[in-house]
Amino acid sequence: MTHKPGIVVTGASGRMGQMLIQTITDSDKATLVGAVERAGHDWIGQDVGTAMGGQALGVTVTDQPLDAFAKAQAVIDFTAPAATLEFAKLAAQARAVHVIGTTGMTDEQIAKLAPAARHAVIVRAGNMSLGVNLLVQLTKKVAAALDEDFDIEVIEAHHRHKVDAPSGTALMLGEAAAEGRGVTLSEVADRGRDGITGARETGHIGFSAIRGGDIVGEHDVLFAAPGERIVLRHLASDRAIFARGALKAALWGQDKSPGEYDMMDVLGI
Repeated sequence: MTHKPGIVVTGASGRMGQMLIQTITDSDKATLVGAVERAGHDWIGQDVGTAMGGQALGVTVTDQPLDAFAKAQAVIDFTAPAATLEFAKLAAQARAVHVIGTTGMTDEQIAKLAPAARHAVIVRAGNMSLGVNLLVQLTKKVAAALDEDFDIEVIEAHHRHKVDAPSGTALMLGEAAAEGRGVTLSEVADRGRDGITGARETGHIGFSAIRGGDIVGEHDVLFAAPGERIVLRHLASDRAIFARGALKAALWGQDKSPGEYDMMDVLGI
């Protein structure tokens, strides 16, 4: 790569949006060329650096994503499912790499990304960190090695403002455990327990979600059998790990053929 790819950040005012902007501007491998917010947002028309409380960056926040995408080589998107689907269409028109960190997308919504992926690179992951993606691989291997005497529970904790549960990362881990077991997650997932629920079903994969304070992200995969437990754990203490992973994905996608990819592809694991 002989030039610095231009990158647009959607949802610029959010916590991840601001972290992404800081990560890109601090990088010597990419250039921030656009910042997008929803129509009517207070930041529209302002320099994004000034809006963030710092020095001007020469990038004006806009509510016209296609105009921004047209001058970019990549779009990094940690917004909401409906917005992400619209951004996917526009990024495909611009032939820009679309890095999707949006969580809470249904299977039906994910399937709607396929037409855009015929024209542009899409890298989508429930979590962009190296550590979590290694944890996914470990979860698959451990689940494959253990029989149904071991119950599997995915326990996740996030800040009080997170709107979806289980987290995208928890679902990644659940899918990995199911794949290791050779089953379909939707058929064995226990995603809510309240009241008299009865005994746990053998072979089911459970999910528990904690919300509170400013927890960045904590994920445990518990394998529990009579007399012993195995716990695989990842703790995130800094949101910057997700921004760095997203930037890595945006750079990785520059010379790839159109299609749908994930962080396993980016990291080569």
